Amino acid sequence: MLICGQNMIGGTNSCANSDGRAVTTDPKGAFRKKLPVAEPPKPCPCVIHVATVTGEAAYADVPFRVAGHPVAPLLKEEGTGGERLRALSARLDGSSGLLTWFGAPPQRRLVVTVANLGSTPARDPVFEVGASHGVFAPSWEEHQWRGTIPAGKKAQVKLDVELSAGAHGDYRVSLRYGRKVLVEQPWSVGRPWGVTLFWILLCVVVPAAVFRIGMAVVDKVRPRTTVVAGRGGRHRSARLWPRRGSRAPGPPSGAPSPAERAGGGALPWFTADTLPRAPGTEARRAEQTHHRSAPSQENRESPGNRPTPKGTT
Repeated sequence: MLICGQNMIGGTNSCANSDGRAVTTDPKGAFRKKLPVAEPPKPCPCVIHVATVTGEAAYADVPFRVAGHPVAPLLKEEGTGGERLRALSARLDGSSGLLTWFGAPPQRRLVVTVANLGSTPARDPVFEVGASHGVFAPSWEEHQWRGTIPAGKKAQVKLDVELSAGAHGDYRVSLRYGRKVLVEQPWSVGRPWGVTLFWILLCVVVPAAVFRIGMAVVDKVRPRTTVVAGRGGRHRSARLWPRRGSRAPGPPSGAPSPAERAGGGALPWFTADTLPRAPGTEARRAEQTHHRSAPSQENRESPGNRPTPKGTT
């Protein structure tokens, strides 16, 4: 409970704050309290201003005459006419969506019930909406409300509020008309965990992709070689493809190719020793060689095959 001058135009700066009193209401909302009469810092007309501190926002102004205190014409609030707007209740509507979880700007709608306690109607009033975080001052943004609030009437004002991208933490949304702050509303914004998940995946996927590309390049440029078995069980490497930029010398004109000299139709990069053989080929070749090199016993004993003795014929 405060005694204020100039009908409390300009907020509590017009009130005798040091002589104010606090009181607790009963279950029905009634209260009784003695308030010392003090001269406010502004001239009259004066009012006794009663406002709630906890619970639902509500207030009331009762005209009051302070004996011996000067009286002056009412001052107009900067940026307003003769209207006096007060906030009766306020809330924030809306919720965060999937895009907000990935860092999109959080959005809410500030719904305020405004009463006009002045003598003139408020036509298309211009409000200022600001959001503050921590100890920082709010950054104000003008919003013009289309409509008229007659004198002694009230209206519901809806204004959009938007924070910056990636904002999170505890914020406070304020509504100001002229130089007077009408209402302040807390707003707790969750952390955009989708952005954190994105950076974690980026740190894992990019190195893996670079590694795969590097391995593909190395596999593309390295020479194509294979290991084949040679004579005597020794191994040697045979190049399947010629080096890039080099040309293999060809056989002279009219000369048989290595494949033709080997007596087969094998591919030019295979020799006769390296061509695969059917099972039993080695055994048949050894048997044929034995028959050619070692004559049978009958042939050795036949007269026609006896060697001619040395001597005079």
